[in-house]
Amino acid sequence: MMQTLHPKKTTLSANLARGVAALGLALFVQCTAVAASGTSGGTQPPPFFKGSDTIHSIQVSKAQSSKKHKIRLYPDARQQVLFFSANGEDGKVYHLFLFDMDGRLVNQTHIRNKETTVLTTITEGNYLYDVFTDDERIENGQLTVR
Repeated sequence: MMQTLHPKKTTLSANLARGVAALGLALFVQCTAVAASGTSGGTQPPPFFKGSDTIHSIQVSKAQSSKKHKIRLYPDARQQVLFFSANGEDGKVYHLFLFDMDGRLVNQTHIRNKETTVLTTITEGNYLYDVFTDDERIENGQLTVR
């Protein structure tokens, strides 16, 4: 007895098979990368921050912000790294300065307009930040890493 398949069901099945194969490949690549890095099963967060086993949240509060330049300072979904991005005028360079509560500079970075960078070496504590472009402060605020 021969069965006939509906064309739409066949296409759906083929697409589903391709999706499952792609997912399997992605999982294989991810597992291979984890095995190569020497971490087991993802039980510990990646070592983005010093003492990353105690990081639970990153909070950013702005004191001053610019309407002309859109500056974003935000954590990733797992609260493990901090992203810094800017969207303003073409050709501008934005500088981020991160200070501890004693006023010491602990981190600095710069990006161009429409770029994003990741800050990965911040320890737990309270920080003050300033964002400058062309020697003008366009944003500042406080950052808490717990």
